[in-house]
Amino acid sequence: MIGHSHNHRNGHSHGEKHEHVHGVSGIGIAFFLNLVFSFIEVVGGYLTNSVAILSDALHDLGDSFSLALAWYFQKLSKKKRDSKYSYGYRRFSLLGALVNSAVLLTGSVFVIIESVNRLISPEDTDAKGMFLLAVFGIVINGIAMLKLKKGHSLNERTVSLHLMEDVLGWAAVLVASLVMIFVKIPVLDPVLSLGIACYILFNIYNNLRDTLRVILQGVPENIDAEEIEKALLKIDGIESVHDLHLWTMDGEFNISSIHTVVGADRDSSGITEIKKQVKQIMKQFNIQHSTVEIEQREENCEYSENCC
Repeated sequence: MIGHSHNHRNGHSHGEKHEHVHGVSGIGIAFFLNLVFSFIEVVGGYLTNSVAILSDALHDLGDSFSLALAWYFQKLSKKKRDSKYSYGYRRFSLLGALVNSAVLLTGSVFVIIESVNRLISPEDTDAKGMFLLAVFGIVINGIAMLKLKKGHSLNERTVSLHLMEDVLGWAAVLVASLVMIFVKIPVLDPVLSLGIACYILFNIYNNLRDTLRVILQGVPENIDAEEIEKALLKIDGIESVHDLHLWTMDGEFNISSIHTVVGADRDSSGITEIKKQVKQIMKQFNIQHSTVEIEQREENCEYSENCC
């Protein structure tokens, strides 16, 4: 059957706040819909004599747990900085992404094993009952997907992947059940499930890669360090730049630190203006938080060469 699992910037504009609220409430709605639908699947799997649907219901209960964690971590990530976490709690949303990816991975392996077993030993099922469950499953998970449509965090993207897997899975059941209503081809269900599971595994790989890149403090995607340096060197007064570091808290809120060298003739007002221009350029490159250190030409910076 189906491969089944569910699934800044520092700007404080009204639009961004509204978007974040949408994302959190979307995960919450996905959790409640998934939990209720798990129990519906138990009843439906029993009535249709579908082992695949029953196993999927058990897997959905596990998904509900992971969605609850994702919801909690997403809410926690909105907390401001404090004495324990000087950058705030943004990175906690990554824990939700990791948990959901792990559940998706486990679920996909489970579905592949189940599908192979069903290919070896096909079983007849109630095709009409499967059709009705598939329609219901598409509607329920489609509603949850719409609630998360505007989410951009890695956590929200991973939850969306859960929901996309569900919609695709139930679409496969819909097609298979329609065919089996007229022609008995029980292997259709496991064949479609294998295809969906492989597609989901590919997406899990991409999400885990992005999450691990953030955790390992890699340079954010779509930000070119060389282009930044070129732009900064065009500022009047800057002679060179070094020790440029770029990273992201959660895939959306990007941070930088950099050392810039200016001539000895620059007074305090000139240095202040340079720092202002540097931060403006950083914002143009989608970097919301910048730490800028201004050094004069004769200073000996220990990070100017072979810095970490």
